[in-house]
Amino acid sequence: MSCSSNISKALFFLGIIYLSSSVSVFAEQNDDPALVMNYYQDSCPQAEEIIKEQVQLLYKRHKNTAFSWLRNIFHDCFVESCDASLLLDSTRRVLSEKETDRSFGMRNFRYIETIKEALERECPGVVSCADILVLSARDGISLVGGPNIPLKTGRRDGRRSRADILEQHLPDHNESMSVVLQRFASIGIDTPGVVALLGAHSVGRTHCVKLVHRLYPEVDPALNPSHVEHMLYKCPDAIPDPKAVQYVRNDRGTPMKLDNNYYRNILDNKGLLIVDHQLATDKRTKPFVKKMAKSQDYFFGEFSKAITVLSENNPLTGTKGEIRKQCNLANKLH
Repeated sequence: MSCSSNISKALFFLGIIYLSSSVSVFAEQNDDPALVMNYYQDSCPQAEEIIKEQVQLLYKRHKNTAFSWLRNIFHDCFVESCDASLLLDSTRRVLSEKETDRSFGMRNFRYIETIKEALERECPGVVSCADILVLSARDGISLVGGPNIPLKTGRRDGRRSRADILEQHLPDHNESMSVVLQRFASIGIDTPGVVALLGAHSVGRTHCVKLVHRLYPEVDPALNPSHVEHMLYKCPDAIPDPKAVQYVRNDRGTPMKLDNNYYRNILDNKGLLIVDHQLATDKRTKPFVKKMAKSQDYFFGEFSKAITVLSENNPLTGTKGEIRKQCNLANKLH
């Protein structure tokens, strides 16, 4: 009786061990691998250095590339997944994200291909366009005086454009602050993170198409009168030509530098967009605006955290997606 009982117990425990190991194996097979630091250290050790080198070379020739890299990460990673869907060209059946109205003014996509070609020469078929997009943004931020942000890699590329759902995800500069905060919160970015990310408006420029509604037919009374004169000079037409080079620098003081001058500007009612004005006046965001206006270190800290969260939004990893041969085209499936 005792021997039979011992055998039953042994079989019971063996059954538990087998079940546990089976569950563990099943979980390992079904859980997507996480992003990691230095994902390419074995498969393409020079990958991150090549991207940085190319970003620096392109910046020397075309200063605005750094602003493009920063805008790319926002437009790509915000729309459901950080998978370089933004970079895909339109097909006969599907519109590209980069050709929608919401991508107005975005440019320099061809230079992503320049970076990709350099990587393909070193390590063919290894580095994803999604990782190129994220790391070029990281290095572009650094080039315009922003913080050095360690970002994980290991993303794979999506196979389809998300132009049809873009409006459901991407915040618009004319939306209420409640909607803006809610959209950022949906991907895990808190209020100080929202305020910090919008600090990217410190660099680059805004086309007149995006701001003339604050000037015509009547000037928005919320605008600083001293700034209105400059805006009217730069945007003399109530209906500007979208193809014309008509724009206003986001920050006239340090237009090529990512810094906290943006926050001082919007507190002085010099923000170009409705969202800039709301950021400085809404009771939920104003305290953080004032704090960032006083401390660039605080701004950079919150900006780094928010960029990290954005860059890790629902990536494709493991066997999902693909590694594109060209960033503007999905691989042909056989």
